[in-house]
Amino acid sequence: MKHLLLVGLAAMTLGLTANVSVAKDLPAIGMNVDDLAKWLHDAGYKAEIQTAKDGTKNIYTAADGSNFYVDLYDCKGKPACASLQFSIGFDTKGAWNATKMNTWNSQNRWVRAWTDDKDDPWLAMDVDLTPGGTVENLDDEFTVWRDMLTSFKKYIDW
Repeated sequence: MKHLLLVGLAAMTLGLTANVSVAKDLPAIGMNVDDLAKWLHDAGYKAEIQTAKDGTKNIYTAADGSNFYVDLYDCKGKPACASLQFSIGFDTKGAWNATKMNTWNSQNRWVRAWTDDKDDPWLAMDVDLTPGGTVENLDDEFTVWRDMLTSFKKYIDW
């Protein structure tokens, strides 16, 4: 009887642990533009790598019908970058102002909004890639960005 109980407990333990997924760690040094482009492609998004005149690279992608940028930061000659920023601007022909953006900012977390010198709205979100982290956490941050982008577009009647 004792033997059957132990076998039953072992089988139950194996059954419980078989369904546990192991989080995939991000590289400890951060990610480079190719890593991020692959991550976006693997999730089903376009990822066009662009190179600026100064040699820095970013990614042009889209979600919820809107194109936006993924800029990399904290690279400084390293093979990978420690953070990124999602950002998007909307050409509203100057229909917004700082007061309206301050209202948005006071009612929403995680992203920030501002108006440029033409009174067009912008939205951005920073994400740390180091120290440590997981792909699942990066996926979650991207979900927050997409959700907030959708909310912001409603706010500005886009």
